[in-house]
Amino acid sequence: MPRVRTGATRRQSRKRVLKATKGYRGPAGRLYRLAKEAAVRASVNARIDRKRRKRDFRGLWVVRLNAACRQRDIRYSQFINGCKKANIQLNRKMLSEIAIADPEGFDAIVEAAKAAIA
Repeated sequence: MPRVRTGATRRQSRKRVLKATKGYRGPAGRLYRLAKEAAVRASVNARIDRKRRKRDFRGLWVVRLNAACRQRDIRYSQFINGCKKANIQLNRKMLSEIAIADPEGFDAIVEAAKAAIA
């Protein structure tokens, strides 16, 4: 069996890594060994932050809902409890969008939640 030479494959592999790390600061964007480590680290952080983004948005929706509920004299936890009892099956994202875009509609939802608690 003939010996396999890896010249083209190695060059393609290195170019792929250096292209992925283009624009990184310092030697991580120029030197292959450091670029390889930086690319691995970047992909790990990208995955972590994709998960974190979902957490951050849910927190934003909760903060918005809490502010909208406080203006209508009800606490956030009571509002969510009332929505569950009133069988209002809207998620926090939709509720926060309604609170911003349609205050009258949100007032109706709050009244239904208050009625379900009482």
